[in-house]
Amino acid sequence: MKLATVPINGAKCTVLVEDVDYQAHTMSGRVADRRSIGDLLRGNATGLRPAVDSGLRRDGDPITVSLDELSPVVRRPEKIFCVGLNYREHIVEMGHPVPDHPTLFVKYPSAVTSPYAEVTVPPALSAKADYEGELAVVIGTRVAGGRDDVSAEEARGAIAGYAVMNDFSQRDWQYRTQQWLQGKNLDASSGFGPWLTLADDYDPVEAGAVLRTWVNGELRQEHSTADLVFPPVELVRYIANFASLEPGDVIVTGTPEGVGAGSDRFLADGDVVRIEVDGLGAVESTIRM
Repeated sequence: MKLATVPINGAKCTVLVEDVDYQAHTMSGRVADRRSIGDLLRGNATGLRPAVDSGLRRDGDPITVSLDELSPVVRRPEKIFCVGLNYREHIVEMGHPVPDHPTLFVKYPSAVTSPYAEVTVPPALSAKADYEGELAVVIGTRVAGGRDDVSAEEARGAIAGYAVMNDFSQRDWQYRTQQWLQGKNLDASSGFGPWLTLADDYDPVEAGAVLRTWVNGELRQEHSTADLVFPPVELVRYIANFASLEPGDVIVTGTPEGVGAGSDRFLADGDVVRIEVDGLGAVESTIRM
């Protein structure tokens, strides 16, 4: 089951994705709820699937929209945890040792944008603008923080599903200090989507799904998500030691080798960045400077 957040008559609605026509640049499906995926996650203790099944019986109106109209999977997550240095080749590429613990930083909700949105980079942040193709994990069930006893089974059950994100970065700003936050939070820069693929249907890490990133049609990143140093279940368990995870929260799991910073090939005005994960769909951003 794949679910998209789509604006309909001024409301953000949850739509069951049934067909995607990339040539026509459209998505077709049926309206499952007149609330967004984030609101649906936060308002249904029994989970998304029963809520969607019930909503389709009540509503189910067919709809076809341009991919450009899609909203971020979760419009304003309460928390977005990002993981740096989580693929061995990328760690070497960036000149760091393989960490013993996940390297975490925070992305604010204001940095998230639609999966096919243009990204405007102000002049002061445009010198070393970079892409990072990443697997995103969306939490569906609350995991209380301050715990060191979260089992793998509980952590796996807390994951609602998976999507794709571009952890858009400004490398010169990122490395101004030892903290990366200022280089990871440009407003409306991180495409998030295109839809949520439910975890009980598909586990991209278990399936060895390949993540690929293209810039202007040139393949820059290609790597299996099975090679994550800290996979999603371990990240949920680790974060629960100090912070609660709530429905709608997001964990962005890190990027593989092939970022622009690794070869000094940064983004320019008009560049088109497309990121795809097998089984999850793609996000695509046109860069404006």
